[in-house]
Amino acid sequence: MTIKLRLARIATAIERRVDPIVQRKRVASVLEPYIGYATPEHLVVRGRVLGRVRKGTVRAEQNRWTNLRQMLSLFLTNEVSDITVHCDEYSAISDDEGYFTILVPRDERVGWVEMIIHTGQVTAICPVFVPFAGASLGVISDIDDTMMETGAYSLWRNLWTSLTGNALTRNVFPDAVVLMEKLFENGRNPIFFVSSSPWNLHGFLDQIFERTGLPRAPKFLRDYGISETQFITGTHGDHKGRAIDVILTANPALPFILIGDTGQHDAQVYSDAIQRHPERIRHVILRAPGRGADAEDMRYVDAIRHLGVPVTVDADYTTAIAALR
Repeated sequence: MTIKLRLARIATAIERRVDPIVQRKRVASVLEPYIGYATPEHLVVRGRVLGRVRKGTVRAEQNRWTNLRQMLSLFLTNEVSDITVHCDEYSAISDDEGYFTILVPRDERVGWVEMIIHTGQVTAICPVFVPFAGASLGVISDIDDTMMETGAYSLWRNLWTSLTGNALTRNVFPDAVVLMEKLFENGRNPIFFVSSSPWNLHGFLDQIFERTGLPRAPKFLRDYGISETQFITGTHGDHKGRAIDVILTANPALPFILIGDTGQHDAQVYSDAIQRHPERIRHVILRAPGRGADAEDMRYVDAIRHLGVPVTVDADYTTAIAALR
């Protein structure tokens, strides 16, 4: 038995014994909404039920120790399971990690739709983006080292950057903002962000996007829960692949552009997605951070091109932006 598998089973056993004790003391005091999306049949209303949320005032000049404490506090969630959350006459029950998804029949509304969700006396507004009929394409983009500098290609650099910065100091690539503005076309084309960042960072990422001008859009982040077979459930590639499948299925009439980087095997993930969804991907754009694309990255880039999909690989988005012009 591998060390990871042993850790997973030990962690699961501890979690099962502790959760019933903790749950008795929990009440739903916060509904944390996540940006929802639309399918041909439904509005997908998403969020999480929490017992509390720790928030602190953020200043650009605060020291790294303060940043670290505030970032770690985002992970000290008190999630609440088995809570019924309502939206109109529809409802869902929060799972073991507090997550819920409510499917509301789609009507004629497009653009940003605000859905009121509630449980008991706790109420929140969940924004849902519904693409316009005139959309010409959709965009699926990674975030780390694609939209903003993270150093995800290096574990320790990634941890240092992620935990010691804050929403006012994180560096978003200026050319990434230009690229997304051109693809977004003032809201005409839907954009979706897929990242291995945990759902705990949803609000944090929203703040960064609003500050830097990146489009507000549905995000598909990762659940870092524990299962009996994995210490952290799922893998980076599995998560991204599933999210891409969900987005393409939700928008069956649109071709898509995939944007990522060469630091986390996005070329391989995108190559696999293109094979699962032939004729759906129009172009792949890859940023090459750090030392750039290695031989394995380029092998998958060549595989994508062999499938008939053009790929732009560069240290920045200059070439991709010029092609859009």
